[in-house]
Amino acid sequence: MNFSSDNVTPICPEILNAIAAESEHAALPYGADDKSQQLDAAFSELFGTDVCVVPVATGTAANLIGLSGLVSPFGGVVCHHRAHINMTESTGVAFYGGGAKLLGIDGPSAKIEADTLDAFLRAHSPNGMHSVDPECVAITQTTEFGTVYNVDEIQDIGKTCHKHGMRLFMDGARFANAVATLDCHPADITWKAGVDVLSFGATKNGALAVDAIVLFDRELRRHTEKSRKRGGHLFSKHRYLAAQLLAYLKDDLWLRNARHANDAAIALQHALESIGAKAAFTPQGNELFIHLKDELAQRLRDFGIVFRPWASIGPDAYRFVCAWNSPIDLIRDIPKSINS
Repeated sequence: MNFSSDNVTPICPEILNAIAAESEHAALPYGADDKSQQLDAAFSELFGTDVCVVPVATGTAANLIGLSGLVSPFGGVVCHHRAHINMTESTGVAFYGGGAKLLGIDGPSAKIEADTLDAFLRAHSPNGMHSVDPECVAITQTTEFGTVYNVDEIQDIGKTCHKHGMRLFMDGARFANAVATLDCHPADITWKAGVDVLSFGATKNGALAVDAIVLFDRELRRHTEKSRKRGGHLFSKHRYLAAQLLAYLKDDLWLRNARHANDAAIALQHALESIGAKAAFTPQGNELFIHLKDELAQRLRDFGIVFRPWASIGPDAYRFVCAWNSPIDLIRDIPKSINS
């Protein structure tokens, strides 16, 4: 069982079939095909408001291109210092933002708190052309520690952004897992809470290679599409991205996959804690951060379970990530299996 990442999984059958179906005919390139033309309507129905959708092949591209329309080349993006855009996406924000700078702040379990954000923004002292002034706030849902912002928390952050004239971006690489946990309408934690742009993840949840930049501010479309082209992320055979996203939304596949992954993470937590492990955070999505003694970690490895050390939490901390196809029955049997 490989829990090193949800990127190790195969494509789920519904999406693979959608890709195969697109190979039965020719179609116009660069987003002029029929499937690409359906994306705005499909996502607008999902979120209950008119949106523009700009597909790209990677989550990194979705984050960096999506953010580029919300910050100027001499502005700052406030984020948690553990945020993926800060820790794991090189200098991409500066690259796509023409020099924009990340401004990291702290918060429990990798979450920004509205009061802390408000205090940070109030304490900022502009110094004219010499300073980097905050222009945008970025949050991650779910967070880098597998925790989830609830509806009230995001609404409070949105109100704080509005109070200070900030735009709000959401990195939603695992957005589906958060919605599945909260059991809320996706609008409640996005545009109704003040989110301007969302990167809507699909790759980690069963797709081949696609995430969607969802623009709740439709005026950002031209900039976002120009930035995508300039950055080399406009596919000629664009229909293969669109077909994946449409299959992902159909019959709530995105939520069904996420619910399964979340359930697997809870089952894994119970299984590991029953043999002496201790969760660092209560899993709210599909990621589990857990403390293991060396002997137990080695027994799990010897049994063939793959997972990753996570030194940022502690020397005995590890990350396990469940996915849309994680075998829940086998997970529940781990304590019995490694002791047999």
